[in-house]
Amino acid sequence: MQDFYQIDNLDKDILHALMKNARTPYAELAKRFDVSAGTIHVRVEKMKAAGIITGTKVEIDPKKLGYDVCCFIGVNLKHARDYPATIAQLTQFEEVLEAYYTTGNYSIFIKVMTRSIEHLQDVLINKIQAIEAIQSTETLISLQAPIQRTVMP
Repeated sequence: MQDFYQIDNLDKDILHALMKNARTPYAELAKRFDVSAGTIHVRVEKMKAAGIITGTKVEIDPKKLGYDVCCFIGVNLKHARDYPATIAQLTQFEEVLEAYYTTGNYSIFIKVMTRSIEHLQDVLINKIQAIEAIQSTETLISLQAPIQRTVMP
């Protein structure tokens, strides 16, 4: 049994189109790729069933909502066994957008968005560093994000 779904050029074309605009009607995709809307529907459903397409989402510009500070925080835990509980606590903070369990200098690497440096300071002191299992943190403030993309099929 394969661990991955083998996609062909039509699947790639469909994925590229849906990644640009997930609301594109199947009929429009069908015309663009010279197949039936039913074919598009079947292909999309197969890719959903295979776990390639995991959903659709609305992309939001955080700056338009007042979130001007993006940073990455390396977190060192006192004990590796504290990882699950720490992730559960970090999940509760709306400012924490992503978390990764890593090798190297940090146990956990998180992406945080705040409205200001003062807001970041509050999040660090009163939320993140208040977690008992955290030994130390290191914060890297992002100046810009010139590359933002996902894996292309």
